[in-house]
Amino acid sequence: MKAEIISIGDELLIGQVINSNQAFIAEKLNSVGVFADRMTTVGDDEQEILDAFQKAFTTHDVVTVTGGLGPTHDDITRAVVCKFFNTDLVLDNEALENVKRIFARRSMLPRKVNEDQALVPRDCTVIQNRLGTAPGYFFERSGKFFFVMPGVPYEMKAMMNDFVLPFLKKQNTGLVIRHLTLKTTGIAESFLAEQIGDVKNLFSPDSGTTLAFLPSPLGVRLRITSKAKSVDEAEYSIRDVEMKLRSKAEKYIYASGDRELEEVIGTLLKERKFTLAIAESCTGGLIADRITNVSGSSEYFERGMITYSNKSKIHELGVPSDFIKQYGAVSRQVAEAMAFGIRTKSNADIGISTTGIAGPTGGSAEKPVGLVWIGYSDKDETFALQFNFGGERRIIKERAAQAALELVRRRMLKISEQ
Repeated sequence: MKAEIISIGDELLIGQVINSNQAFIAEKLNSVGVFADRMTTVGDDEQEILDAFQKAFTTHDVVTVTGGLGPTHDDITRAVVCKFFNTDLVLDNEALENVKRIFARRSMLPRKVNEDQALVPRDCTVIQNRLGTAPGYFFERSGKFFFVMPGVPYEMKAMMNDFVLPFLKKQNTGLVIRHLTLKTTGIAESFLAEQIGDVKNLFSPDSGTTLAFLPSPLGVRLRITSKAKSVDEAEYSIRDVEMKLRSKAEKYIYASGDRELEEVIGTLLKERKFTLAIAESCTGGLIADRITNVSGSSEYFERGMITYSNKSKIHELGVPSDFIKQYGAVSRQVAEAMAFGIRTKSNADIGISTTGIAGPTGGSAEKPVGLVWIGYSDKDETFALQFNFGGERRIIKERAAQAALELVRRRMLKISEQ
């Protein structure tokens, strides 16, 4: 089954609201064997919405519509749905009772405009809204399915989980769609593609398996997709491609699925009963923020310090003032001294540090904007690595934080930098 996801609302077109509904619906449809191959966003215009409905319902088996079911003048989806299916409105008593119940919980009386939301298209199956006042609608015509839901994300998600997905699951689409994402860092997209080589060696073109490269400032995600006739077949294809990818790029793959790098590091630190301390200059606390986003990080995160000024580096971490005078604050020597200083001061097992030029000012020919030194120290070694990150200030800071965390992962797993 193929699906089109239609989102309605001027606020989406002008960028005032980020359309997160599309991603949620597409992912959930995939889970029941329905592939969304088109996403359409239209404004609050009757003819535009009608045209979108007509095109989608002609070319797709499943259509989902979100938005425009509210009580205000610009919420015209219900009226357009009635026009599209050539029907009128009737009162749904269960929906009306739901409106009254919601207002009663707020110690308020609903107005007529609120009660009118219980008017639904005749002959539709009403999708009751247990979290809001606007019900959804479901139409089945000639073996095709048309779902209309509110644009409020938590209301839409409840309808998807309680009604849409169970219904579609019973249709036995004959297709199973599975995805697996491998997260990499420390290698550019083009270099990673070269390392992996020709994808024809991973799977045949007619196998129903695909591989997508999804780059971001923090790394490249490798998304494997398998479309098959059974769960076992799809999962076998996923595992086969994953094994081949790992054989070619294992050192750069730090996680799969939704796991973040800081979670991976937290697990490694706990397994080894290690503690971590961080001294940050150019990253301004980003590394500590990510580490402490993980529940239970107090077991292994000893402390973090933002030593932004030269004075703080000297007084708090014991960086020799001569290092700063001779080499500058952004240097290998200072990064090493910072990492060593935070580790010994906190008596942690591992100390890491960042010092760099995040810009847009402060760069020079010798030390350009984007230059970052990342220091590492444990009981056996202390060293620093040089990086040159492109982008604007925030991107440089985020890339530096990612590289520092990745350095910790690689040292614990004894992965070489070469």
